[in-house]
Amino acid sequence: MALEKCLGVTTVGTATPQCFSPCFPTSREKLVFPTHRGLKKFMPNSKLSHQSLYPICRKSRFVCNAREAVNEVKVVTDSSWNSLVIASETPVLVEFWAPWCGPCRMIAPVIDELAKEYGGKIACFKLNTDDSPNIATQYGIRSIPTVLFFKNGEKKESIIGAVPKSTLSATVEKYVDL
Repeated sequence: MALEKCLGVTTVGTATPQCFSPCFPTSREKLVFPTHRGLKKFMPNSKLSHQSLYPICRKSRFVCNAREAVNEVKVVTDSSWNSLVIASETPVLVEFWAPWCGPCRMIAPVIDELAKEYGGKIACFKLNTDDSPNIATQYGIRSIPTVLFFKNGEKKESIIGAVPKSTLSATVEKYVDL
C-alpha cells in the first residue's frame, strides 16, 4: 500500500510518480512497468535487449512520503491539544506516557497496531506527561500509561495500565461509527 501511495500504481500496470527518483521522470507522465507471464528464454539475436527493457539506474533512491499511507500515532502537546483532540470529528485515542516508564514502552506497539487497524476511523495520539503536564493534570492522570478515549470533544472512557490489545480494541469498537 505504501508503494502504491508513492507511485500511484493503477491496476493496468502504469503509475503516476508522486515521489522523486533519479530513474523516474519528475513530471506527471505515466510510467509503464514491464509485465511477464512466466519465464521467457532470452533471444540473443533479438533487437530488444535486456538493457533496453530495463534501463540501468545506479544509486537510485526513492524519496517519498509513503509513511503517510499508514496512520501513525502522532504527538500531541498542551498547545495542540484543543485543535487535535477536542476539535476532532473522529473518535480519538490518547495515550499518556513518559520515556522512563517501562509499561508505557510495552503498550506503545499495541497503540501503533490499533492506529494502523483503525486508520481513518479513529485518531491516535500520545502525550508525554513530562513535556505536557497541564493536560495530564486537567484530566487527573495519576498513573501511566493511561489511555483516554474522546468522542466529539468529550472524554468517554479511560484505561489505566498496560492492558492487552483485546481490551483496547473492544473499547475502540464502542466509539467507532460503523
